[in-house]
Amino acid sequence: MSLKIVVLAKQVPDTRNVGKDAMKADGTINRAALPAIFNPEDLNALEQALRLKDAHPGSTITILTMGPGRAADIIREGLFRGADNGYLLTDRAFAGADTLATSYALATAIRKMGECDIIIGGRQAIDGDTAQVGPQVAEKLGMTQITYAEEILKVGKGKITVKRHIDGGVETVEGPLPIVITVNSSAAPCRPRNAKLVQKYKHAKTVTEKQQGNLDYTELYDKRDYLNLIEWSVADVNGDLAQCGLSGSPTKVKAIQNIVFQAKESKTITGSDRDVEDLIVELLANHTIG
Repeated sequence: MSLKIVVLAKQVPDTRNVGKDAMKADGTINRAALPAIFNPEDLNALEQALRLKDAHPGSTITILTMGPGRAADIIREGLFRGADNGYLLTDRAFAGADTLATSYALATAIRKMGECDIIIGGRQAIDGDTAQVGPQVAEKLGMTQITYAEEILKVGKGKITVKRHIDGGVETVEGPLPIVITVNSSAAPCRPRNAKLVQKYKHAKTVTEKQQGNLDYTELYDKRDYLNLIEWSVADVNGDLAQCGLSGSPTKVKAIQNIVFQAKESKTITGSDRDVEDLIVELLANHTIG
């Protein structure tokens, strides 16, 4: 059976490089001041989608992302690895969205895209670490959800079987299609770019990028439709402005800080039973454990 798969992916600021200019006065992230990367767990999710495509001929993978114009880089990265197409949600009205407003925008876009079998994304984004967007999208679309996925084992007869990595071990669960799945970082890493796909999609651009970019390749976009990346605004997805961006975000960020943990002291122990027992007693006494 062929599958229609949507991968939720996010371009995030590299949180290893948070500086004094990382936050704006309104409490939102100053993305222009930070390097942008493909959210790591979304790459794990993309790999699971690509494995499903390999196993089910005729399946398609669509990348859906929301962000400023430069977030189109995320779609291209997906195409370079084996995705088929992508949509960029970009509008000033989307800016400053928390998880509630983000999931609303993504859900409205998925409705406009039409029916799909599997919506898959990373467990959480490194710029927020909330793990809320995937479950909220499932709730807004009225779909079953499976979280903390580590591997998709099989799909067939309208059902999907997934291995989850949870506290205390792993479990195998089954759910009906269509479904929303969020994937852990413990899942298989994403395959690298494919050289042939890089050559095929390196000029893929959104309408805005084409207006701002090199005009030498204008004729390509009429001849090769796959190079035209779709760009949607709030109006294009019939969104409610009151539920988008800052207007639809009850969560406000007070401050962003780069905190570095440093050990005050260190202790070297052997692997002997006595040393291990003494360490456990010490950790219990200072309430580090127990």
